[in-house]
Amino acid sequence: MNRLTFWLLLSLCVAVEVLGLFIGRRDVHYAGVIAAVGVIAVARILWLARRDGGES
Repeated sequence: MNRLTFWLLLSLCVAVEVLGLFIGRRDVHYAGVIAAVGVIAVARILWLARRDGGES
């Protein structure tokens, strides 16, 4: 995952979080938070695999 993809996905997650807060729906807000954590986790796993010489 390149940096542009990472930041675009993360900004989309933050937008969903803010939308959930704006419309007063906590489930939408929490879905954005969980998605953001997932994006960060996948980016970290791919970075570690690339650093260790694995294919991604």
